[in-house]
Amino acid sequence: MSKNDVNIVFMGTPEFAVSSLRALVEEGYRVVGVVTQPDRPTGRKRVLTPPPVKLEAERHGIPVLQPERIRRPEAIAGLRELQPDLIVTAAYGQILPKAVLEMPQHGCINIHASLLPKYRGGAPIHYAVMNGDPVTGVTIMYMAEGMDTGDMISKVEVPIADDDTTGILFERLAAEGAELLKRTLPDLLAGRIVPQPQNEEEAVYSPTIKREDEQIDWTQPAERVYNLVRALHPRPGAYTWWNGEVLKLWGCVHPVRPKPGQPASRPRADAAPGTVLQATDQGIEVMTGSGTLWVTELQPAGKKAMDAAQFLRGSSMAPGTVLGSG
Repeated sequence: MSKNDVNIVFMGTPEFAVSSLRALVEEGYRVVGVVTQPDRPTGRKRVLTPPPVKLEAERHGIPVLQPERIRRPEAIAGLRELQPDLIVTAAYGQILPKAVLEMPQHGCINIHASLLPKYRGGAPIHYAVMNGDPVTGVTIMYMAEGMDTGDMISKVEVPIADDDTTGILFERLAAEGAELLKRTLPDLLAGRIVPQPQNEEEAVYSPTIKREDEQIDWTQPAERVYNLVRALHPRPGAYTWWNGEVLKLWGCVHPVRPKPGQPASRPRADAAPGTVLQATDQGIEVMTGSGTLWVTELQPAGKKAMDAAQFLRGSSMAPGTVLGSG
């Protein structure tokens, strides 16, 4: 079976999915349609903005469908008109109904940014960083009616460095997912795949990040706070309270493994969690539930993100200030 014998419909929405769509096109597969989320208003001016996958599809002249709900009969009918033999999804953003799952003869497969069954759900990269995992990966699986519960087809592991943010890891996993898709499709279309069921006892979920998840709990150990800050970078950002306003934290020094030239955190037991111990051009040292953490990049309410030295030239944060009180 040649690549041109298979009608592929790609379903995805954010930047993470763009690499995989581009890989399909560059490999010569016949992508007959792309399904993505509707254009949404973004930014302070609420400008109607198309999703990245739509822009990529239009660059290649691929027809685009943007149903509000993929479960609606008219959306399913539109998809059926494309006569897909295989549906490839990556961070599409909606659960596919049974009528869609059963539509293509080669099934529906999903590119998921974790080593399943760990981190099923919508925020696998955030949780891998937040939990300080040393390794994550990408899994391609057959889609089922449950949330990321389908049989696994292929996997690739990706290490996580101490200073990786979710944004950095996001780009790496997107590239790895595209490469894995290229390696997997020939065997899948030739019927050489032996799917592996997931072990339900090992399943872990990664629910969507909520506003309350973004607030820093200074009673947590310094490394836990550090992991939260890099997990929520570049979106949505970890925050604390200062002078009754939100203060976002974008950069910290690893409390255990600082790089040369960076300030070293130190054990302290004589200040309450959230207390500023010192504020210098190198950063702002804050007490946590275990050890201290140097904050190096932050963003006061209504201002742009800036490094600690710039922040301290325009604002006063004296030792003894307690962060975290709203």
